[in-house]
Amino acid sequence: MGFADQRFNVNLSILFTELPLLERPAAAAAAGFTAVELWWPWVDSPTPEQSELDALKKAIEDAGVRLTGLNFYAGQLPGPDRGALSLPGEESERFRANIDVAADFARSLGCTALNALYGNRVDGVDPAEQDALALENLVLAARAADRVGAILLIETLNRPESPRYPLVSAPAGIAIVDKVNEATGLGNAKFLMDLYHLSMNGEDLQQVIAAYADRTGHVQIADNPGRGAPGTGTLPLEELLDRLAKAGYEGFVGLEYKPGDRPSAEAFDWLPAAARAAR
Repeated sequence: MGFADQRFNVNLSILFTELPLLERPAAAAAAGFTAVELWWPWVDSPTPEQSELDALKKAIEDAGVRLTGLNFYAGQLPGPDRGALSLPGEESERFRANIDVAADFARSLGCTALNALYGNRVDGVDPAEQDALALENLVLAARAADRVGAILLIETLNRPESPRYPLVSAPAGIAIVDKVNEATGLGNAKFLMDLYHLSMNGEDLQQVIAAYADRTGHVQIADNPGRGAPGTGTLPLEELLDRLAKAGYEGFVGLEYKPGDRPSAEAFDWLPAAARAAR
């Protein structure tokens, strides 16, 4: 096995960002990829104009790529925010306003995975209050995802880069997955296993894979240190992805790494061109 046996997609919110949003799907296609994913592209608006949604949909369709993953509104990302759904007040309301917009956009493109970032802790607010609000909003998101035939992803980040984010271990992420599934009875909440974030937390990646591969709805990768392409750091990513496959994971692997000091199109030399099209 090896990289050539995986199903990759390109995250257009971290790769090809030197291009305008509407040019990125075609750039990914030109690099040989047929599947892409996105953070919520309109960081200032959970409810963009329909014309903006239509323009992005057309760009994706015209490029001949498939949208396989989309984040719900998460505030300023990239930037200081790590989600909105656990933040009392305006940000939580913005998340709720976005739920059906994101779900319907995903459905329009056949996208079946929606990622909901939990949000940072807020000074002066009881963490239990934030957790209760988070569960309410995640239940709403899970039901909307189910309505459009999608899964809801819960992502673990890393403490060094996201010190105010409460989900900084695989067990913490899995615990939220379980709470959402228990609350909805739908079973469509899944773990987003980001091997870069987990490695930054010092977790035993082989153990995480063995324990949680069957609960995982999506995988993302970047090498560590540096969050660069595979081979730029020390993570045995090819071996780890092989372990995931042997453990039964058959989903996409999102390329969520920084291209470094080069155009994004030159950041895929680790992956043969013939292996870039999703199968």
